[in-house]
Amino acid sequence: MTAPSRTGRFPLLLAALASGTAVVALTGCSGFQDAICGGGEYPVLSVGSTGSACVPEGEEPPKGYARYPEGKVPQKVDDKWDVYWRTHTLDENGTVIDAPDTD
Repeated sequence: MTAPSRTGRFPLLLAALASGTAVVALTGCSGFQDAICGGGEYPVLSVGSTGSACVPEGEEPPKGYARYPEGKVPQKVDDKWDVYWRTHTLDENGTVIDAPDTD
């Protein structure tokens, strides 16, 4: 019995790569959402609008920004809370309100 040739492995490798590519394309990379903020940062919401920013851990939000209400903090782009805060914001008293129209 002879060992398989190296050229016999190449088509198998190509088939495996093509299969992996097809799986990623068909699933839409749903498991690969971008984080809202980088490591060592947390997201804050612009008071009175839908803007947001990232603040280093241990620092207070800058003037005009507030922490998101507990349990309503977006973690990933397009997650439940990221989508929610596109149409909602906080007023100057910290109450959740509908975001003003920007049209």
